[in-house]
Amino acid sequence: EHQQRIGHLFGPLPKEMRDDTAFMDRIHAYLPGWDIPKISPALFTHHYGMVSDLLAAWWSALRNESRLKQIQGRVTYGGALSGRDLNAVNKTVSGLLKLLYPDPAMPIPDDDLEWAVRLALESRRRVKEQQKRIGSAEFRNTHFSYQMNNDGVDRYVATPELQSDDAISADPLPPGQVWAIGPGGADEGAGLYRIEVVSTHGSGVRLMNISAPGAMRESVKAAEQNLYTQARALVGDREPRHHELTIQVRPLDSSRSGNALGVPILLALSSALLEKSIRGGVVIVGGLNLGGGIEPVYNAVDVVEIAVEKGAEAIFMPVSSRRQLNDLSDDVATKIAVHYYGEAREALGKALLE
Repeated sequence: EHQQRIGHLFGPLPKEMRDDTAFMDRIHAYLPGWDIPKISPALFTHHYGMVSDLLAAWWSALRNESRLKQIQGRVTYGGALSGRDLNAVNKTVSGLLKLLYPDPAMPIPDDDLEWAVRLALESRRRVKEQQKRIGSAEFRNTHFSYQMNNDGVDRYVATPELQSDDAISADPLPPGQVWAIGPGGADEGAGLYRIEVVSTHGSGVRLMNISAPGAMRESVKAAEQNLYTQARALVGDREPRHHELTIQVRPLDSSRSGNALGVPILLALSSALLEKSIRGGVVIVGGLNLGGGIEPVYNAVDVVEIAVEKGAEAIFMPVSSRRQLNDLSDDVATKIAVHYYGEAREALGKALLE
């Protein structure tokens, strides 16, 4: 499963072809062998089947058709896709939909269309990741995304083998989700958290964590209060009190208190209301009091070192931490970009994906 991280997906090809990015760019999709189940008796039907010659003839006839007209205007792709990417993804989507809906008169539900789009983007992205690894600068942007029915919500697609629930990815998380590092406290060290907020019809803010520690509840309360008092500056005309905001704070290390997570929780709430993602590879640090003041981080160097260890490309820190971070080692300082903020509104403006 780590082949894409450490290996060469096109290694078996002749040496004249395996590192030719122009050749790779014409490969529409890469379906990894590790995703294909091995043949076993459980895969065979106990009912009637079609003769393979007939099935092959049907599929061959379908090659002359396209399903792109039926889905025109229902999917919009992000700016990271080049012309060849769009061509590749459209061909794959059309092919998948023809298998599901061989009759062109059959309606295509949004769920099946989105399934095909995600699979096509994932398969094409494997090709782009290999081009990027070879070192060509023109392929450096692999953050594939799409929107459904012009709803304004960007959905990012990564390959499963590049994702990890407990490591910070360069891909933006969905709106309402934020990576955070809590500085810990007297009885625990700093640790990574993943904060997830879902916005639905209703009112109020709910913390889903069962038996949440007091420090975590205080962080949520401070974020909620600041969301209400700074709503105009943070989310414009989106009225927070007209939404039910459900929060889950997931500790990913031994640090579980949720202490001093007010700023990242506030950014997650704002991201969910705005339906905009936080930039990929970013982790947010900072406590918040009820009046909107930013709490200092007393172990800033440890926090940044953990961020690097977890794969972050950038970290947002209170500006009061600036002097402490002069003690960062050269090795750590070259691996991460540190962005300072003086208030939560500034942090949100810098962190939101443009």
